[in-house]
Amino acid sequence: MSTFKCLSVSQPFADLIIKGKKTIELRHWNTNYRGEFLIHSPTKIKTQDCKRLGINPNVLPTGVIVGKATIFDTKKYQTKKELVADKKHHFASDDYFSSKTFGFLLKSPKEFKLPIPAKGKLGFFDVDLSSTKIKDD
Repeated sequence: MSTFKCLSVSQPFADLIIKGKKTIELRHWNTNYRGEFLIHSPTKIKTQDCKRLGINPNVLPTGVIVGKATIFDTKKYQTKKELVADKKHHFASDDYFSSKTFGFLLKSPKEFKLPIPAKGKLGFFDVDLSSTKIKDD
C-alpha cells in the first residue's frame, strides 16, 4: 500500500508551487508535519488571483494531484509587514494576514507529467496511490 500525505492548494497557487516559483504556502493553521506531500488542485480556481498574477486560468489543471513538494519548516507571521516582505515567495494578496498566519516552507517541487484524478479534503489528508503509477520524470 502506497499512502501519501496530500494537501489541496487552490489554483493558480498549486501550479506556482510545482513550477518552483512559490516556496511558501500560507495557511491560517500550523502543522508539525515535515516531509514530502502531494499537491492536489481542487476544481474551483481563484480567478481574481489569476487576474492579479497574469495567469490564464483556462490552462490550469483541476480536480487532480498535480505534483509533490517537501515541507521543511514553518514560519509564523507576527505582522502584516512580515507577510508583505515575503510576497515574492507566497504570492498572496496583502489582505491575507491575520493573527494566525503561517507559512509552510517548501522545497524540491516536482510536477507530475500525468496528473492523478482525486478529490480533495481540508487540511492534510491521506491518499492511497498503490494502484497508480506516478510519472514525475
